[in-house]
Parts: sequence; structure tokens; C-alpha cells
Amino acid sequence: MDRNESTLLASALEPVVLEHAANSAVNRGGSASPGGLATTEANHSRQRHASSSSSSSSSSPSSSVASSHQPTHNALQGILEALVGRTGGGSGSSTSDDSDSSNSGTCFWPPMKRSLTKNKHTKPNPEMVQDLEQSDFCNITRRDLALPVFGQPGYDTTPSKPRVPWLIGRREIGDFRWQGRHQHFTHGQRCHILSAFLPDRCQILDKYDQKVFCGTYSTDGQLFMSACQDQMIRIYNTQGRDFVPYRLIRARNVGWSVLDTALSPDGRHLIYSSWCDYVHQVDITQEDGPQQALPLSPDDGRFCLFSIRFSQDGRDILGGSNEGFLYLYDREAQRQSLKINGHDEDVNAVAFADSTTHILASGGDDGMCKIWDRRSLRESQPKPVGVLAGHVDGITYIDAKGDGRHIITNSKDQTIKLWDLRQFSPQSAVVDTQRAVKNQSWDYRWQRVPRHLVRGNLIKCVPDDTSVMTYRGHTVLQTLIRCRFSPVHTTGQRYIYTGCATGAVVIYDALTGQVVRELKGHKSCTRDVSWHPTNPELVSSSWDKSLFRWTHAPHQHQEMPEKDNSICHKSKQRRSRIVTIHPIDD
Repeated sequence: MDRNESTLLASALEPVVLEHAANSAVNRGGSASPGGLATTEANHSRQRHASSSSSSSSSSPSSSVASSHQPTHNALQGILEALVGRTGGGSGSSTSDDSDSSNSGTCFWPPMKRSLTKNKHTKPNPEMVQDLEQSDFCNITRRDLALPVFGQPGYDTTPSKPRVPWLIGRREIGDFRWQGRHQHFTHGQRCHILSAFLPDRCQILDKYDQKVFCGTYSTDGQLFMSACQDQMIRIYNTQGRDFVPYRLIRARNVGWSVLDTALSPDGRHLIYSSWCDYVHQVDITQEDGPQQALPLSPDDGRFCLFSIRFSQDGRDILGGSNEGFLYLYDREAQRQSLKINGHDEDVNAVAFADSTTHILASGGDDGMCKIWDRRSLRESQPKPVGVLAGHVDGITYIDAKGDGRHIITNSKDQTIKLWDLRQFSPQSAVVDTQRAVKNQSWDYRWQRVPRHLVRGNLIKCVPDDTSVMTYRGHTVLQTLIRCRFSPVHTTGQRYIYTGCATGAVVIYDALTGQVVRELKGHKSCTRDVSWHPTNPELVSSSWDKSLFRWTHAPHQHQEMPEKDNSICHKSKQRRSRIVTIHPIDD
């Protein structure tokens, strides 16, 4: 449906909407006159306004009434454009399915309320927790944290808080009995100690003029990348205590916003994607580095990669598109090496599941997470080695643990699921997932969470769901919100953390399924979160146009706080010269 068709449809439906609004005004004791209706419309400050108003005079009974009811017509047309997707004359100007506001920054859905996550402190299903305790994931993670595993003496389902002063005191007097044969803190013991110092205090790192879509640390934590709707990609040097501006890159051929970014393992190249037929690559080591467009040869029509990833060796780039395909680009050969028709709907998330880069994972709006082995993959007959079925709505993000066994998926059904790649779902679960996703009648971009999804927190919606654990307590609305495992070097990957539509950052204990911390500070949806690989701090990127850095407050030492203790204050920024990289023609 193009813009002219949406305008005609809005004109046809306008009398019905006007009548409904007038009746609502009368029921509320207001006026049904054009002036009263205009007042009613003025109260809806977050409604989307369409850019064209030329059709109002032809669709209204009279020009005066049409002029008075123009806000209603604009709001209706804005809703229609959000439902059908705006078209702008080419793939470079199309609007993303996961973007939910106009260029002016206004939106038509009501403000998010904290009541959306009223079930966040509900205890997980005891049967699921029992299965989690006996899983390989729990045993491996506990072993990495130097904790007793299931069946061993001293095993406790809820690990006690480490007594840091006592541990240090024992070490200083030479009492190493509690450490076994080691005369120093092992890596697992250090992770267990550091797990008590979760971030709980925020600093405002930066504020922009548009929404922030992406924000991630580099692998070594020395750089931080931020992508904003203003078509700018900002890179900060984080080697010191402050975030020092390092590069400012103007993205090219951006249709709506930069939707995803990735930094090569060697830290030399940045790639980003948007509504465009290319993935763009930038050499960030050069002060005036050129931008290279990497062709993907998509089919005709609007095209976008919602998710892009580098392989661990940096040779390949993996992407998931809105047309249901997976793309693999060989950087050394400088050509597309693989194109897989993997999903019936948009592919919202992709990931390399192992360090060898042979195993690929993809998740889409069909609710399926599919696992692919590129060694046996053929474009003519693409067949996954297995399917992980259990979500009842589309998948928004995938993160791999890095051990080649476990991944997590975030979903529009308001859950995060932990999967063991050795336990694929049976065909019955695939059929049940397909049926459940097909029966969903809501749009997460602008509607509230349906009650049946909120009430499904204690049961498995798919009977043969093979997921290891389901984590519920955050809200996924408006955009493709991301979740990740906490770092291995400081937490032993004990936690799973995610953004939230309420603006919070939610941290789960992966060993118990409980919410251990909710970081509140943002005023709008938190789309991306990134934990520093070696420091106990994380950065959240929000649609309130800001970046927050969360660190631990020493005087608030708690392992599992019952209340939110976050403190927000502005941090002093050191000014530094920003090097701008301008796009050049290929």
C-alpha cells in the first residue's frame, strides 16, 4: 500500500473516526462540536501527524469541518502508515519495520507505564527452575564460579553472597584451606566475588537530538560505538575513566536510522546497516577513512539488514534481512558467498554460535530460531540442522554464550529463552509455534502487551518447548530490544541482561531465573545494552536520546537488592577533538 492508497483509505474511514471521537467526547462530558473535538485531539500529544494535508478538503463534508478535524485525519493516516510501512521511492528511503516514530520525533502510542512490568517479580515456574538446576548450563556456570554443582556437598540453589572481607582476611593470614590447592583467588572465585558488585548507579554520558538505536563495547572494551537516528555513528575512546570522543562518522544511504553496527575483532573496521542494498564498511583507524559499500545483490524491492555480525576471525559478515534471507559476505574475496532463504518472515537476529564460525543461528518474526551448519549448507536446498521452537511471537535478538552450546533469544512474547543447541525441538513444537505466532493479532510497535502473554508467565505456552529456561520480567515493545550474557571475565556469565520498553535495564540471575536488579533512569524505551568485558559497568542506549553508564556504588553493596537503588547524575566530560569521516563515492 503506497502513500496515495493510505490517504484514500484515511479519507474513507475519517467519518467513522470522527463520529466515534464525537461520541467519546459526549460520554466524557465534553463537547461534540468541532472545537470540543479539537480540544480532545490536542490532549493526545503523542499522536503521529502525517506530512500531507492536501486530501482533507476533499474527504470532509465541508471545508470548515475538515479544517477543524485535521488532527484526527493526520493521526489516522499516521496509524495507517505505521501499519503498512512508509514508502519513499527506493530502498534507500524505506522505513524499518522496527522503527515506530515519525521524523519529527513524535509518536502516536500512549506513554509507557511501569504497570507494563507488574509481573517482573513473579517467581519463575518451580518445575522449570528444577530443570535448570540439573542442566549442563547450570553445572558449567557454577563450576566456572567455583560453586558446588548439583548433587555435590554444599550445593545450594541460591548461592550465598560472598563474604569479601572474610575471604581477603583468610588470604592475608595464609589460610588457604578454603581455596583447596590454590594459594590465590582462582578465576571462578574472582568472578563469584565480583558478581556481588552489580551496577546500580548511572551517569549521563551523552545526549543527542534523536533516538539512540545501537550502543556496544568493542571486544577489548577500549572503544564504544553509538548509532543514532540523526545518521551519525559516534565512537568513544574508553581506555581511561571518561568516554573521550574518538571518531564521528556520518552514515550514508540511511533510510530511517542506522539499525545495527558491528566492530571487527581487530578493532579496525566498523560496519553498519540500514534500509539500503549494501552493508557499509569504514576503516576507523584513518582520520579520513573512506566508506566502502559491500554489495549483497538482494531481490527487487525495499531491503534492509536488521542484524549484522562479524565472524570471530573477522573474515565473514553475517546478516539477516527483511525478506527472510540470510546473507554471508566474504571480506577477503569481496563478494557475497551465501544467500539462504531461511524464514517465512523478517529475519530480525543472527549470530555465530561457535568460535569456528561454522554454526549459524537466525531468528525471525515467525518465532523460530534456526541453527545452520555452513559446511553442509546449499543455497538451492537450504535446510537447518535443527530448529528451536518455544516462543509464541517473533524473535528480536540472539546472543551466543561462546561455548558452542548455549544461546539466548529475546522475543515479542515478553520472554528470554535459554537454549541448549544439543536439544532441538520436535516437529510438534514447530507446528505449535507456527500456530501460536499465526494467531497473534497485535502489533508490538504500537499496541499494549495482550493479557494472554502476560498471564502465560508460569506455564510453557508450547507443550514440547525444549528451552532450558524462560526468563520473564521485562517488556518488549516498539522496537527490536536486545539481550546479552554478562561478561565471562567478571561475572562468569552468570547473568542475562536486557533492555526494556519502560526504559529500564533488567538483569536476571541465569542460575535461578529471578530478576536481581532493575536499573531505572531512562524515560523511554531502552533498545540496546552493553556490559564492559572487564569492568563492572554497562552502558544503556535509549530512545530518550541519551546514553547512560551504570557502575557500582560502593555504599550499596548488595547481591540481590529488593528495591531499585540507581542514582543518576551528570558526569564531567573531557573535551577532545572529534575526527569526522565523510562518505565518499565509490
